[in-house]
Amino acid sequence: MSIPTSSSIPTSGSVPTISSLAFLTPGNFADDDPYTGLEETLQLFEYGERLGFDGAWIRQRHLEHGVGSAAVFLAAAGQRTEQVELGTAVIPIGYESPFRLAEDLALADVLSRGRLQVGFSTGMPHAELLGDLVYDGDWRSFDLSYGRVARVIDNLRGDYLGNPDTVIQSPGNTQRPRLQPHNPGLVDRTWYGGSRLRSTRWAAEHGLNLLSGNIVTGEGTDDFTTAQLTLISEYRRAISDGRPARVALGRVIVPFDSADATTRARYRDYAAGRHQRTLAPQGEKRILFAPDVVGTAEQILEQLTADPVVSAVSELRLELPYEFHRADYEQILHDVRHLIAPELGWRPAAETASAVPA
Repeated sequence: MSIPTSSSIPTSGSVPTISSLAFLTPGNFADDDPYTGLEETLQLFEYGERLGFDGAWIRQRHLEHGVGSAAVFLAAAGQRTEQVELGTAVIPIGYESPFRLAEDLALADVLSRGRLQVGFSTGMPHAELLGDLVYDGDWRSFDLSYGRVARVIDNLRGDYLGNPDTVIQSPGNTQRPRLQPHNPGLVDRTWYGGSRLRSTRWAAEHGLNLLSGNIVTGEGTDDFTTAQLTLISEYRRAISDGRPARVALGRVIVPFDSADATTRARYRDYAAGRHQRTLAPQGEKRILFAPDVVGTAEQILEQLTADPVVSAVSELRLELPYEFHRADYEQILHDVRHLIAPELGWRPAAETASAVPA
C-alpha cells in the first residue's frame, strides 16, 4: 500500500494518541412514537457525558426517522448536559437559509454556553422530493454547495449590516443590526464533512475544521486508507496561515465485551452484511467504505493501533450504527470508554485536570 509522504502524517506502526473522544448517533425513533426515541437520544447524551466523553454528536436527516433540525435538538441537549461538546454531523446546506440557520445555531450555542460544534456538507438528499417544498423558484439553478456554506460562516461572524450609521429601532432600544444573539467563538467551531480532495482543500482555505468518517472518494486509488490519509494530508497542507485546526476521525466501532451472546451474534451479522461494500469502489463516484471495527476490545485495539489513519489524528468519534437500540448504544459507549479508549492514550477531561499540579 502506498502512503503519502508528509511530516504531519504518521505511517503504520505509530502509536495512536487520542486526546478527544466523541460519539455520533443517528437519533432513531419509531414512526408512531417519535417522542420516545428522541428522549432516549437525549438520555444517551446525558449518559455519554457521565462516562466522560468529550463530545456527543447528532446526525441531521430529512424525511427519515431521525432529527430533521439539529439546532433544535442540540438546544434541548444543551439544557440536559453541562460540559460535553454538542455537535451535528452534518447539516446538508442545500435545504437551509444561510441567515436563518445562523440565527438558530447561534441561539442554541448561547443556550449551551458555547458548546456547539457545527458540521456542514453540500448537497440535498432526497432533492427531487423536497426541493420544491423548500424553495419558491427553480432551486436547481441556485448555488447549493460551498458558497452557501460560506454564507452561513459569514453570518456567524456577526458583522454589522448596512452602513456605520445604520440602526434599527426595537421596543427596548436603538441598536446597530447584526445576527443576534452573537457569540464570536462559534465560527471557530464549524466543521466540514469532507470526502474528496476538493472539499478538504476548501474547508482548510475557509477556516473550517475537518470531519472525515468511514466514507471517502477513491481519487487515484482503490484503497480506503490511502485515500483517507491523502485527504488529511492535503487538508493540513492547505492551511496556510498556521492556525490550529481540528481533524476528527469517524469509525464504526462495536465492542462485544459486555454484550450477551444474542447481541454478539447480532453485531456479527450487522458487520457481515456491510462487508461486501468495503471490497471495491462503489458506483460512478468511486465511493470507498472503511470496514466496521467489530469484536472484543483486544481485537478492536489490534485493528485500531495498526490503522495509520488513527495515528494521524488526536480526535476519535464513534459512529454508532443505525437502527440499534438504546441498550446497545450504552453498552458500546461503556466498553469503548473503559476498555478501548484508555489504551489509545485517552483520558477523561476530569482526570486530566486533576493530574495538573495546582
